[in-house]
Amino acid sequence: TGEGFGRVVPDEVTINIRVENTGENTKTLKEQNDATINEVLKFLKKMDIADKDVRTEYMNLSKNYDYNSKTYTFAANQSLSVKLHDLKKYEAVMKGLIDTGINRIDGINFSSSKEESLKSEARKKAVENAQMKAREYASVLNQSVGKAVSISEFNNSGDPRPMYKTAMMDSSAGGGEQTIALGEMEIKSTVNVSFLLN
Repeated sequence: TGEGFGRVVPDEVTINIRVENTGENTKTLKEQNDATINEVLKFLKKMDIADKDVRTEYMNLSKNYDYNSKTYTFAANQSLSVKLHDLKKYEAVMKGLIDTGINRIDGINFSSSKEESLKSEARKKAVENAQMKAREYASVLNQSVGKAVSISEFNNSGDPRPMYKTAMMDSSAGGGEQTIALGEMEIKSTVNVSFLLN
């Protein structure tokens, strides 16, 4: 079994936002949510965020019963994800989104435009690591490693995770405030290689 790693500073971020309204009239709730989402979409167009980078994640309507007042209320939610390819826009986009009337931020996810090439490099390093280990084991047995007869890759659960460090990103909005820590993302590949022994 071999492992290979790659590290990179993220250059993209996905912001997950939500608008939620509660009340007794479902039609009014939908109108309130629609009005906010419309403002969000107009704002994102003004910020030159491409349509392909804005996606509705879910919409739901739930019914709640208040035992004290013996009445039903409803909660209407609509969630969007917004992907930024330019991290310099982060502060202005976050401020603008809040100004539109959204009332939930469900989190942000960092990513890298170089992720696929890093995965490829990590795979190559993992195979080299497996071969090195095989040679070490075989040398103890006074044998040598022959050709590989099978290679399989383990699926690493979860997405690449940012590994936070002290470096912070300066905000482009006044005062040079530091509002997000980019850290580094670690890409890992694990492979299992079977070799013939000579």
